[in-house]
Amino acid sequence: MGIDIKEKKQKRRGIPKALIYEMRCGKPIYYRDYDKVLKGEKTLEEVIGSSKLQAIIVALIIGYLSAKINRNKYLILTNEAGFQWAPRTWRNLDIAIFNKKKLLEEGLDEKYAKTPPEIVIEIDTKADLRKYGDFLNYAKEKIQDLLDAGVKRIIWYTTFDKKVIVAEKGKRWFITDWNDTIEVFDDIKLNLEELLEEEKKS
Repeated sequence: MGIDIKEKKQKRRGIPKALIYEMRCGKPIYYRDYDKVLKGEKTLEEVIGSSKLQAIIVALIIGYLSAKINRNKYLILTNEAGFQWAPRTWRNLDIAIFNKKKLLEEGLDEKYAKTPPEIVIEIDTKADLRKYGDFLNYAKEKIQDLLDAGVKRIIWYTTFDKKVIVAEKGKRWFITDWNDTIEVFDDIKLNLEELLEEEKKS
């Protein structure tokens, strides 16, 4: 009965910062399966890594958008770009499109971006969802946080059901399918299913 000795010792030591995926109002959101890392059942690399499909989707979207955006005006960041808009509050972003001038005015350093991205595109999540109950509860919280912080539009693709959530401040959020054409911004439109099919044929 109760927590075993190993778990008690771990709780006293605290959970390593490397296992924190995001932070919200001082409360950590851990990587999925972080407890398996603590127990030695998985490595850190296993829980923070992306699946092959997730990585391909990110690469395709970045390649597609890079060819279409005004690169003098916008800058695309990836690789879980950190965005911190309040003390002890930050989120990781799969793809973030920033106003280039505003972002560079912060200076080139090792800190998280404080400038809100214009657009955020997410693919699934690496967060531990147990305290949220399911993916959608987590996604709604993160989307609302980002909109409140000044992000203009969030587009969130999920691989487990091939859906996409589109959210914009002051407008109706909606969920549709991968084969739907989604407006990203500045008349740039994206159809994920078409991108994947084109890649298979090339």
